[in-house]
Amino acid sequence: MNILILPGDGIGPEIMVQAARVLDKIKSEGEDITLSHGTLGGAAYDAHGHPYPDATQALARSADAILLGCVGGPQYDTLPRAVRPEQGLLAIRKDLKLFANLRPAMLYPELAAASSLKPEIVAGLDIMIVRELTGDIYFGQPRGRRTNAAGEDEGYDTMHYARSEVERIARVGFETAMKRNKKLCSVDKANVLDTSILWREVVTELGKTYPEVQLSHMYVDNAAMQLVRAPKQFDVIVTGNIFGDILSDEASMLAGSIGMLPSASLDANNKGLFEPIHGSAPDIAGQDKANPIATILSLGMMMRYTFGRADLAQRLETAVRKVLAAGLRTGDIATSGDNVVGTRAMGDALIAAL
Repeated sequence: MNILILPGDGIGPEIMVQAARVLDKIKSEGEDITLSHGTLGGAAYDAHGHPYPDATQALARSADAILLGCVGGPQYDTLPRAVRPEQGLLAIRKDLKLFANLRPAMLYPELAAASSLKPEIVAGLDIMIVRELTGDIYFGQPRGRRTNAAGEDEGYDTMHYARSEVERIARVGFETAMKRNKKLCSVDKANVLDTSILWREVVTELGKTYPEVQLSHMYVDNAAMQLVRAPKQFDVIVTGNIFGDILSDEASMLAGSIGMLPSASLDANNKGLFEPIHGSAPDIAGQDKANPIATILSLGMMMRYTFGRADLAQRLETAVRKVLAAGLRTGDIATSGDNVVGTRAMGDALIAAL
């Protein structure tokens, strides 16, 4: 397992230390793991003047899988857009053709009280959001700033999808549904957007080759409402880049905290970039407060999807369950009376549970 570690910015280095300790634990048991280290985002800009430097690109292309912390910070907000930290994340996704983003939203029973919804609404929640990652309005051209005919400043971005792009992400959605409860909801805005009309046509056509999967369609505004109203109606959701970005963050709060949820971004051969879905949290960086669980669970997704090691994935997931069952909580998932611990102590507990 040739794994590239990219700590990133903010709390990234802190949570990545705990992930590296877990990997060292697994390696000590005889697994063949080789780690390399690079920079991405603001840290890369500080060191190399670019958020995705050539050295990182070379390491990323040669690695089997990549574990990323998080990118961004207020100190970079005044930089030109082309060199802001988030552009590094977009660039590595595009460079490695990581078109399929898998974001699970699962509520651990111990965290039901930490959810923003009533426990009876979210108990048993287990959703997988499949988000297209390299197309849509985030990458569409033309885009930019200009002065319109009235002399006003104007910004513009282009949303578009090709049939092949929709078909390949829809196939991931159907295949994921086949491994779960065989229910797939495709989310679009086909009542307004031509892009979404094509999206719905392609998904519907492909659905005929998966007769066992119950396919439904939902407009994105309704889907956002339904995630709060009755989230357990969903099993697998497949959607485009911008809609998936928003809906997956909404779903994360149903699970108690954005600090609990991992993600996988995969190419056609299951090479992937794995990262917690939370941001860089600069307000708590360096304070031993960050929750490393989403990063550890991202490692679990790496073992499952890239390396085909469901056994190691299950060990990591079981360790998380044991730690939560023992009552340990970082601040983001704590409620009154919980045993609140820091980043390092949570890492200690996870390794002990392994």
